Amino acid sequence: MRNPNVPPVKDLLLERYAPIADGIAALFYPCAEVVIHDLRDQTIAYLVNNLSKLEVGGPSVLDEVHYAARGRTIGPYEKLNWDGRRMRCVSNILFDDDGKPAGMLCINFNIAVFEDVRSTLDLFIKGGNLTDAPAEELFRDDWQDRINTYLHTWLRERQIGINALTREHKREIVEALHAQGAFRGRSSANYVAAVLTMGRATVYKILKQMKESG
Repeated sequence: MRNPNVPPVKDLLLERYAPIADGIAALFYPCAEVVIHDLRDQTIAYLVNNLSKLEVGGPSVLDEVHYAARGRTIGPYEKLNWDGRRMRCVSNILFDDDGKPAGMLCINFNIAVFEDVRSTLDLFIKGGNLTDAPAEELFRDDWQDRINTYLHTWLRERQIGINALTREHKREIVEALHAQGAFRGRSSANYVAAVLTMGRATVYKILKQMKESG
């Protein structure tokens, strides 16, 4: 039975949309605040995971919205929260049984959390005390690095993923690596076989054929 002290529109909003608000807030907790506004009296009808220090029953502080012009969904858009942190928001118009705007469901997502993570990652990736690259002579015998560099340059130039390589591609790469002197390193043939998901015997067979023909 409907509470006689609750206006019909507000009752409709709570009955139909409060469970949806609860579900969204629970799924994205603690980053999402969900607010249901009563457009008839411009008050907050429901609020879950309060991030913006609003109060149920308080004024909606909504800008004038031209529903017909904007449609059912507004956003995504950004706004500043009380603490100066950015929030990304989307609002949906809620209609009554007569098809008239009755409320608005607003999802306010705290993206500052992810901006903090991005800043930390940027700091880590850039590094604070990077030195110049080591002298080339120091790594002149790093055949593994040379193989990796050549392989991914080859893939990038041809716009092919390593998992999409055909048997012909793999043979071409082995031949090209041989021409670059990549197989002078100990166990380099085994490494190439593993990277290209080829049998070691197949790699050795190709190398043998090249030596015999060259």
